[in-house]
Amino acid sequence: MVFRLSRWAVALPVALALGLSGCGSGATSPASEAASGGDAKEVTVFAAASLTGTFTELGKAFEAAHPGTTVRFNFGSSATLAQQLVQGAPADVFAAASPATMKTVTDAALAGAPVTFVRNKLRIAVPADNPAQVDELKDLADPEVKVALCAEQVPCGAAAARALAAAGLKVTPVTLEQDVKATLTKVRLGEVDAALVYATDVIASDGKVTGIEFPEADQAINDYPIATLAKAPAGEAARQFVDLVLSRQGRDVLTEAGFEAP
Repeated sequence: MVFRLSRWAVALPVALALGLSGCGSGATSPASEAASGGDAKEVTVFAAASLTGTFTELGKAFEAAHPGTTVRFNFGSSATLAQQLVQGAPADVFAAASPATMKTVTDAALAGAPVTFVRNKLRIAVPADNPAQVDELKDLADPEVKVALCAEQVPCGAAAARALAAAGLKVTPVTLEQDVKATLTKVRLGEVDAALVYATDVIASDGKVTGIEFPEADQAINDYPIATLAKAPAGEAARQFVDLVLSRQGRDVLTEAGFEAP
């Protein structure tokens, strides 16, 4: 079973080596190979909120291929997760929504060399009935339009700031949220008329919100890096989870959800 961790409730046993080779472009993916050991293990993954659906799916696949292993996730703002890691939270893998938030961790010598595994692009999210009749990015500058944005210190907020700057627009949001899921929730509940969120989050809403593409999004694409943490308690299993994310199976899950190849 995959659990979402509270911010600090992370307890890990000493990891044992797994007998599963990594896979990138081979015919067999990590999630399709049998695990060589039956001892219980845990792999703790800190991941950006926008990866919730895809990583939960990959975690289940990893557990199925590694009987006795549990993948535990802590999803949230990449900036918050990076600070937790710097402050000593134990984990095995970090998947961030921007190179800047990953750099916080690598600058502290807490992770190996990160690999960019996907990219994500912004869309304007509006309620399904689009009551404010938002059609393009400049509509968000209308003071009558209630807008939600991610806080600028988190990756979705930094991307939104770049997109708005590229369009030469000043937008005054009615709320600043700490991650993209919270921002999208404001739209889904009808508390705002529009928000700037990732394309993947619009797709994951299953029609509860409508996504509007806009050209300035091409100037605000976020690269997503992933790395095994230097002091990962489940070191070998952590590397194998990263292998799964980078494998063909991982790419298929991620691109189906709307992520773009790097």
